[in-house]
Amino acid sequence: MSWSWISFCWLCATAAYGGKVLVFPLDGSHWINMKVIIEELHSRGHQVTVIRHNDSWYIKETSPLYTSVTLDMESGFDEDSMGAFVAHLLEVQQGGHSSWSYLKMEIQLAGAINDFNIKMSQALEKIFQTLAQPLLQAKYDLMLTDPAVPGGVLLAHYLKLPLVFNVRWTTQGEGHLSIAPSPLSYIPIMGTELSDKMTFFQRVVNVLIFAFGKYQFAQNVAPHYTVLLEKYFGPDADYSSMFQAADLWLMRVDFVFEFPRPTMPNVVYMGGFQCKPAKPLPAHLEEFVQSSGEHGVVIMSLGTLIADLPFDLADSIAAAFAKLPQKVIWRYKGKRPATMGNNTLLVDWMPQNDLLGHPKVKLFVAHGGTNGVQEALYHGVPILGLPLIFDQRDNLLRIEVRGAGKNIDIFSMNEDIFLKGLQEVLNDPSYRMNMQRLSSLHRDQPMKPLDTALFWIEFVMRHKGAAHLRTESYRLPWYSYYSVDVISFLVGVVLLVLCTFAGLLKCLCSMCLRKKRKGD
Repeated sequence: MSWSWISFCWLCATAAYGGKVLVFPLDGSHWINMKVIIEELHSRGHQVTVIRHNDSWYIKETSPLYTSVTLDMESGFDEDSMGAFVAHLLEVQQGGHSSWSYLKMEIQLAGAINDFNIKMSQALEKIFQTLAQPLLQAKYDLMLTDPAVPGGVLLAHYLKLPLVFNVRWTTQGEGHLSIAPSPLSYIPIMGTELSDKMTFFQRVVNVLIFAFGKYQFAQNVAPHYTVLLEKYFGPDADYSSMFQAADLWLMRVDFVFEFPRPTMPNVVYMGGFQCKPAKPLPAHLEEFVQSSGEHGVVIMSLGTLIADLPFDLADSIAAAFAKLPQKVIWRYKGKRPATMGNNTLLVDWMPQNDLLGHPKVKLFVAHGGTNGVQEALYHGVPILGLPLIFDQRDNLLRIEVRGAGKNIDIFSMNEDIFLKGLQEVLNDPSYRMNMQRLSSLHRDQPMKPLDTALFWIEFVMRHKGAAHLRTESYRLPWYSYYSVDVISFLVGVVLLVLCTFAGLLKCLCSMCLRKKRKGD
């Protein structure tokens, strides 16, 4: 039997299964990669239902790929709210890198997290009251969710559905922290900008940031769901344990990008799953790219959340670009900088993956979002990083320590600093060689990351879960998990033996002394 016939039969069997998948996504850039999985599920004959809010930003109400269930309430994650929030964070950071600026930013983040979780708990209450019964009657095979929001996690447990995560973050922090052993001696916490090789004082900082994250979670996340959990799941329900009980964790990283660390059997790595071979560019872009000649092209994008920049910063960037022999394509929605040169093309949107895959693209100026970093890694294009907020500094650090990019502090940057950074990465061949080496490692896999992800999603559907891959450690209290009770018991036994031995020795000495006195 030929391999093509076997492949055809396997595809037919997959399509014939036609499972029903309920999706609880997070909007914005997280939806961009969730939609890639939804497209593939749809192409394989699965029925997909997506839960969205009425103020959804990227998640459309109508789509040929899925049926939507729209909640008649705001999420707080709409374009205007997020744009204003990010702009405010940037203003805070422009004040410098003082402890006060850092504290102000953390206070702003804590307030936003608090407000978001209030709205999410209200949304879940409404779902449990009005939508739970229709969702139960629909008899879904699986819940697919991004655990950066808790909605899908709690709803899956309420509906008793197998649970699969499309994950980089949970509400408790970076995904591994919730599921895998994470020794703080060599696992850097996101936000520290540390590598897996830390000095003593860096390890002190790592532990303190970890403790602060735990405090933030305890103050601004978990309390909003206490009443909800007790009402719908009983008094013994534990918020964190519901995450740890997920059947499958599809991690949006791989170890070409991430630092090596312990992992678990139900963690599947699909870093770069959204990346694809480049398609031909639109005619006007292809013409512009080809006009660059032997010098090639630089592209710049700061992601979905950053539409524009302060005028002085935009002018510095434009002035530096104008001094390059390369052509520049810059995704920018702000006012046209006064210093912009004839070699620069401003666009509202660009086919980023297709441009990164074009042979004339020499450099990617990026903010460090996971999607963009993974696409650059896939296509082997070095990065000049301008990290802004959230996890972007840590993402770009992982590229920089591998020699595949260079990072610049955008808030202390001027035209000269930016120009020198551009010239260094463009003219030093080691950056491109190192990124292409990473790209070669990333691509050298037995299955494409997206195929791996879909195999395991369908595996969970076929077997109604994957409990055999899931550790039961989350059911243990902390003192049992860390064997504090065992150590205490063994120390007690040793102390008891030593005390007994000391007591016997004391008695023997006393008896000997008494006999000696009587003899005297």
